[in-house]
Amino acid sequence: MGIGPLVTSIGVVGLNYWGPNLVRNFNDLAELTWLCDLDEEHLNPIAARYPNTRATTSFDDVLADDALDAVVIATPVPTHYALAKQALEAGKHVFVEKPPAMRAAEMDELVTLAADKDLVLMPGHLLLYHPGVLKLKELIVDGELGDVLCVYGNRVNLGIVRSNENALWSLGVHDLSVILYLLDEDPDFVTAQGSASIHPGVEDVVFCFLRFPSGKIAHMHLSWLDPHKMRKMTVVGREKMVVFDDMELERKVTVYEKGPWKRAESYGEWQTRSGDIYIPKIPTDEPLKLECQEFLRLIAGEGDRRKVAEDGARVVRALDRLTESLNG
Repeated sequence: MGIGPLVTSIGVVGLNYWGPNLVRNFNDLAELTWLCDLDEEHLNPIAARYPNTRATTSFDDVLADDALDAVVIATPVPTHYALAKQALEAGKHVFVEKPPAMRAAEMDELVTLAADKDLVLMPGHLLLYHPGVLKLKELIVDGELGDVLCVYGNRVNLGIVRSNENALWSLGVHDLSVILYLLDEDPDFVTAQGSASIHPGVEDVVFCFLRFPSGKIAHMHLSWLDPHKMRKMTVVGREKMVVFDDMELERKVTVYEKGPWKRAESYGEWQTRSGDIYIPKIPTDEPLKLECQEFLRLIAGEGDRRKVAEDGARVVRALDRLTESLNG
């Protein structure tokens, strides 16, 4: 079943790791018409599960289908830019896994191309559709936290230490997309430091600092070498503080009525104020399904497709600058 008056036809490209999850969702939500992967070992098992869908090892086959509305790209990161550009030039709406490009100039080119052709270019920033992150944004927008002072993320694990992608690009893109979504600003200063303990030249531990024109600051701790598995984001406001913990099954978001407090009679001394702690109920909707639905809504003409593309460019710009700092 599609969203909007017409059923959207979708082709999914890249079926190794994340692709099968996108196939499953778009098969439920739209018309899945193409499956594509260069490697038949990845392609054939998925194709067997969806016998009514055409399967190919050629991306050109997919783009040559005039009846195809949109292409979903879940291939290795270094291929994202070239494939997304090709699909946009062929007149297809594009959903591309994060990050859509590895250079800010390339991402800007994709954004311009999509705008010129009036096509959707949607980066796959999954956490922006997580009900817990949406709750954080709601608390900030509603003024519940007071002025936001800082945001920091911990995304660490004793996990697979990749040899072709450092912790900033593999892990940091998640938290960076959330920080920029919550604060809705481009940083005016960024710095990153890291170490490559396992694979020379590929940082497995990275610390990032960002400062914004409003005075807010943010920090990210990213690591594959840690005794804990953490997927946590903390927002510190002047009135309240909130923690999003994606490792928790039920307590995804916790709001703390804590903050600095100045007593008039204490000669300017500040004290801490501590009040209630509450845990808002967070919907259990699958973030990936919500993300796929949003892509289909944008294709149907709902929402601001230009903003979605430009928000993706903001993330790539910050990644680009952090990488420069890390390499410097």
